[in-house]
Amino acid sequence: MIQLTGNTKRQIRVFFFGDSICFGQGVSIHKGWVTRISAYLSELSKSIGCDVLLTNASINGNTTRQALERMPYDIQSQNPDIMIVQFGMNDCNYWQTDKGNPRVSPRAFEANLEEIIIRAFTFGVQKILLNTNHPTGRDQTVMPYATITYQQNNERYNQIIRSVASGFGERVVLNDIAAACLKYTQNDRSVLLRLLLPEPDLLHLSEAGHDLYLDLICPKVKQAVFELAGV
Repeated sequence: MIQLTGNTKRQIRVFFFGDSICFGQGVSIHKGWVTRISAYLSELSKSIGCDVLLTNASINGNTTRQALERMPYDIQSQNPDIMIVQFGMNDCNYWQTDKGNPRVSPRAFEANLEEIIIRAFTFGVQKILLNTNHPTGRDQTVMPYATITYQQNNERYNQIIRSVASGFGERVVLNDIAAACLKYTQNDRSVLLRLLLPEPDLLHLSEAGHDLYLDLICPKVKQAVFELAGV
């Protein structure tokens, strides 16, 4: 439910719930795409008769399993109206110490995403934007104890994200970041690498990557805010 602030203006609460792709890593805080969306929405709120509160409830390194554990405080107790959800980069990874098991199995990843969404709706979220994950430069070597590269598994988990989004109808909007990035780069690996931090990272967003995310996601967040504000 949209809340009223102390000055009786309506307040729309927008929460980002994700991992380091939302939180930011390797670039200055003010250059991150979530921080810049927050600044944009703050200015936007002056013209639509609503206060827009944006919270970044994202944690570096988080999987969907860890996200579910922190939902009671980070989401359920905060009464968000709109959620932008992005996980998978950690879930799909293979650690040396896991000896051939992904950090979160595909089946568990799907179930966790579905539970995150169901819980969010149960606690009042009205609109969810669910992101796939961008392509990475980790496509040259296989992961420990595995027969596939990180990027191949990233693509597999993106397919799961698309499937989960389709199962919830209009209340969940799919932001297919992966497809948009492929269109932007035209499958040119050199262009892709400019969107990512240099080796040995090749996964987190560079400043150019944050710019692209801003262009891809900000319009959809703005549309969701407008819908709730009745603009």
